[in-house]
Amino acid sequence: MELSARNQLILATSAGVFILLAWIIEKYSHSPFYVLFYILAFVVGGYAKAVEGIQQSLEEKQLNVELLMMFAAIGSAAIGYWGEGAVLILIFAYSGALESYTLQKSDKEIKSLISLQPEEAWLISGDKEFRVNASTLEPGDLIKVKPGERIPADGIVQKGKSFVNDSLLTGESLAKEIQPSSEVLAGTFNQSGLLEISVSKHMKDSVFQRMIDLVNKAQSEAPPVQRKIEEFEAKYVLFVLLAAALTVLVPGSTGIWTYSESLYRACVLLVVASPCALVASTMPALLASLSNAAKHGILFKSGVFLEKLSLVNVIAFDKTGTLTEGNPTVAAVKFVHPSLEEEELISFIYTIEKNSTHPLAKAILEKLKTDFTINERELIAYEDLPGLGIKAEAAGISWKIGSRELTGIKEKLEIKLISEMDSENEGTGQSVVYVTADDELAAYFLIGDTVRDETVKAIQSLKQKQILTLMLTGDTKRGAEMIGQIAKVDEVGYSCMPEDKVNMIQKWKERNAVVAMIGDGVNDAPALALADVGVAMGMGSDTAIETADVVLVKNDLSKLLYAMQLSERLNKIVKQNIGFSISVILFLLFANYFQVLTLPFGVIGHEGSTILVILNGLRLLKG
Repeated sequence: MELSARNQLILATSAGVFILLAWIIEKYSHSPFYVLFYILAFVVGGYAKAVEGIQQSLEEKQLNVELLMMFAAIGSAAIGYWGEGAVLILIFAYSGALESYTLQKSDKEIKSLISLQPEEAWLISGDKEFRVNASTLEPGDLIKVKPGERIPADGIVQKGKSFVNDSLLTGESLAKEIQPSSEVLAGTFNQSGLLEISVSKHMKDSVFQRMIDLVNKAQSEAPPVQRKIEEFEAKYVLFVLLAAALTVLVPGSTGIWTYSESLYRACVLLVVASPCALVASTMPALLASLSNAAKHGILFKSGVFLEKLSLVNVIAFDKTGTLTEGNPTVAAVKFVHPSLEEEELISFIYTIEKNSTHPLAKAILEKLKTDFTINERELIAYEDLPGLGIKAEAAGISWKIGSRELTGIKEKLEIKLISEMDSENEGTGQSVVYVTADDELAAYFLIGDTVRDETVKAIQSLKQKQILTLMLTGDTKRGAEMIGQIAKVDEVGYSCMPEDKVNMIQKWKERNAVVAMIGDGVNDAPALALADVGVAMGMGSDTAIETADVVLVKNDLSKLLYAMQLSERLNKIVKQNIGFSISVILFLLFANYFQVLTLPFGVIGHEGSTILVILNGLRLLKG
């Protein structure tokens, strides 16, 4: 069982007390019993690392750094340098406690998140309320959340107004105002008002639970640099043991040094050549970065992607829900079928669109519900075509709702229709959704969306980093270019099917670019999977979130910039740590072979470098 950082610190401190007692007895009483206290220091201080080293060695069937340090300490004692060996154990124990602190602090962040998930909820059934286990809530359930309580499930506010604090999930310090139709997340804190919320997801599918799962997974997967170091470690330990053996045999047998001096230098070699600092160069820094990212609402599925994000030089964005608010509204609608009445068209369109989860479909539904009377019709067949729209059959009529490509509308007609609608509505729309009945134009909707406040700033910041920005959307050329101009992206791809987005990502990858794709919809999933780093908006579709490598809990592109800066800091610190640890090892090795380095100073130099490397990595917890 692995000891906690606190218990390791207690053992290390106890070992320090035994060393002090041994030194006092040796210096002032000259009693041989001082050796007993040194032995206690060896046992107490070295217990945690010895157990860890032996278990790991048996599991992996290879030597490791922990065993190397044990050999060095025992070798020191064997030639009479009890104090030096004990100090080696002491500093090694303290550095181990510090490394465990890093790991356990990261775990603590997860446990603090888990503690935010309410175990119970007030379920509303008719005119009664029941206290139920939050894990039993189903989508569609109506729950009540009182002031001062945490929200137990993702959902949509149906009744009430309040301020909700989601700082521990998104990193935003200010509470945001919540009102009917607002989305809320499990684990967030309801500050003031009484809310009635319609549950939208099971607990296991909530953004909150995904956050915990993703961070746990990311912590368990080492990035490529760490894996290479671990692979190198096993071979390097054998090399150090061989070098130590040669240090005893060659100088001693040739008369360069005495055998006593040779054995002493071999013990120093075991200490200073041990790659403890090198091994600790990456993981403490990575875990600190992942904890930092999670506190700011940025979830990485693996440390690999945190490491890779700083290398990205091309970023492709989806439009709706990524660059824009994702809450489009219908600016204008025209019903133009020569034989179907407006009331019939409205009913058929509503019946078909209510089965779609696309933001444009939601906008159309909201418009129809608000402005017209609905009489739903029976649907015979339904097919959702990502990137295009919907095919359906109702009342013996073949319906198509979606893009010009799906419905077969001619480009010249589209230009004419848009021009007419824009002149009536002051250019408020960017997208057009067509409805055809048996391939005859029946209706069309002009739909507008708003570019996010943070989008333009984020794009400008990316350009300052010399990163090429693309927008890939299924929207028409006109709508895409309009949003592209507002967002100030470098290139615009319009009328993009899912395979078109994939082809664009592939094209840039073939040019040796490191590409990130950012999206929120089902149609973005293939491109998210192909990109070097796929980033999903946290309020997006389940498919996009499952496919992506990074999730922005809050749909905020400024978090992407923070993640990139964190990745840059991580890579910089890892390089610093690796360069520093290798330099210290080389310096101490030269000092040892020139016989100017004693074992105590070798211990201080080696273990001190390890502690400094870990502390340097812990700087990533802040920011």
